[in-house]
Amino acid sequence: MDEALVRSLTPEVLAILVRRGADFAAAEDAVQDALVEAVRVWPDDPPRDPKGWLVTVAWRRFLDATRADTARRRREDRVDEEPASGPASGADDTLQLYFLCAHPSLTASSAVALTLRAVGGLTTRQIAQAYLVPEATMAQRVSRAKRTVSGVRFDRQGDVATVLRVLYLVFNEGYSGDVDLSAEAVRLTRQLAAVIDHPEVAGLLALMLLHHARRAARTAPDGSLVPLAEQDRGRWDTGAIAEGVEILQAALARDRLGEFQAQAAIAALHADAPTAEETDWAQIVEWYDELAALTDSPVVRLNRAVAVGEADGPRAGLAALAALDDTLPRYTAVAAYLHERDGDLATAARLYAQAAPKAPNLAERDHLTRQAARLNTRRER
Repeated sequence: MDEALVRSLTPEVLAILVRRGADFAAAEDAVQDALVEAVRVWPDDPPRDPKGWLVTVAWRRFLDATRADTARRRREDRVDEEPASGPASGADDTLQLYFLCAHPSLTASSAVALTLRAVGGLTTRQIAQAYLVPEATMAQRVSRAKRTVSGVRFDRQGDVATVLRVLYLVFNEGYSGDVDLSAEAVRLTRQLAAVIDHPEVAGLLALMLLHHARRAARTAPDGSLVPLAEQDRGRWDTGAIAEGVEILQAALARDRLGEFQAQAAIAALHADAPTAEETDWAQIVEWYDELAALTDSPVVRLNRAVAVGEADGPRAGLAALAALDDTLPRYTAVAAYLHERDGDLATAARLYAQAAPKAPNLAERDHLTRQAARLNTRRER
């Protein structure tokens, strides 16, 4: 079986069932049953129209379940509505499925899990492995999410911004288990961009491509983090960078700036620099100013302080940092970096050591610990 084809068809088939009147949870179960049947049948008897085959089998599975669970009149209404077999409609309801999975009544974690299951076509086991949680825990999360959206109808346009935030959450999970969630997020965002013409969708796709292009250079052979300034830029994916820049330029030309386009512009400036020393930090500061105006985010202002430190010197960066709340995530790590750039190695070492236990993941914690040890060693010489 062509696994990529099956995964691409899964959300389309699910959306068709929901549009025909099946509630989300029952439709999702029916599609999974159809996929199991496809695994059994297709290797020996591949269908000429895979999508139509899946729709027909899934709808029949749904009807079977309906006959077993509902009153006679409702059963008969569903049976009367059964469409004739044949090629499936060319209409693409995938966009509505994105909106459903990013429903505002869902928590962020539930929306991500449901998107990966319903739109991404991943199994519950794969999602659980990616998030390093037991399969039973993830199954409960997905089931609760399905119940929450089961009564929601496709009767109004969803919120594109919410969908984009869910996809960005998926992307930032990176890689764990046997599923590359960053690559999966890129695939899903490409799919979204194919069905909706929106500059922020393009901006998010560009941002993902530009960040993902640097992935191979982000870690050393021993698994330790490699800071951006120290990365081997020869290992960056120039094809992904070129594509990201082209998509971004087309989005910016529409003059409807959004936060993902601004973030992508910053990533593009990093990608465009042949060396870290040639980075256009002044222009990056300008883009952070745009981004701060769009989002009023303290995290954006924290990143801006780093850029100011590079553009105007570490003391200017420390002055920008002093205006922010010192309880912000990574505040202490940024302060350590700027103090090191300013030559105050004792303060920098102390701050790196303080920042390490607050790190959001093991790799970052180890990196900060090594930074503190490196500076302490230099001071002792």
